[in-house]
Amino acid sequence: MPCVHVTVEGGLARVELDRPPLNVIDLEAARELADAIEGVARRNDVAVIALSGRGRAFCAGVDVRDHLPDRGADMLRAFHRACLALIEAPQPAIAVVQGAALGGGCELTLACDLVIASERATFGQPEIRLGVFPPLAAVALPRMIPFHHASELLLTGRIVGAAEAARMGLVNRVTEEAGLVAAAEETLQGLLALSAASLRLTRQVMLGSRVRPSATEIAEAERFYVERLMHTPDAVEGLSAFLEKRPPQWGKRS
Repeated sequence: MPCVHVTVEGGLARVELDRPPLNVIDLEAARELADAIEGVARRNDVAVIALSGRGRAFCAGVDVRDHLPDRGADMLRAFHRACLALIEAPQPAIAVVQGAALGGGCELTLACDLVIASERATFGQPEIRLGVFPPLAAVALPRMIPFHHASELLLTGRIVGAAEAARMGLVNRVTEEAGLVAAAEETLQGLLALSAASLRLTRQVMLGSRVRPSATEIAEAERFYVERLMHTPDAVEGLSAFLEKRPPQWGKRS
């Protein structure tokens, strides 16, 4: 069964993750998501893209099993392809976030232009707790929010609520949980009322600001992850410990 659903109507493309219970993305789901976003980005009848997750979470991250060395490189390529499709799409993309947006889920919101979140949403990059790091976020966050906030998220793995995420600059608007759909629709319809051509041209100029990472920068961070990080015992230990539901045993510190 497909785990990414796409509907297009009235200039709006809705891309929804549907992989219960937490919309965790595995390798096949990452490829499906990338195909879906690339597909709607190519359509001339799409003016705005809305990204959301069905159920109680937006996306709790990428499947840890697919981070291990035997699949890690393929997973990163597929997932980064999805993120780049959002970053490079000619249309603005809006993330509608309920529940967890963690790890890769948080990176997906970084790739979007606007983020509308429920007051119960959470954001974070907890990868460091597993002995790894998020390549796209490691490049993007220090540019997009104050450096000390970026450092805290990346180096401690702390997870923050929607209100704090908004203060940091990760979220545009926080709503009551029951009002999330209405708030998102208000934003989406406001964009759809504008000139689609002007939105595309404005976004093209904004892409040149280099606030968000380029394909080259993401590829370099990806290579660092695969060629350096995944050859350290601690990275494999951290991922394995998570899968085995035990505390990691880090290497000795010099």
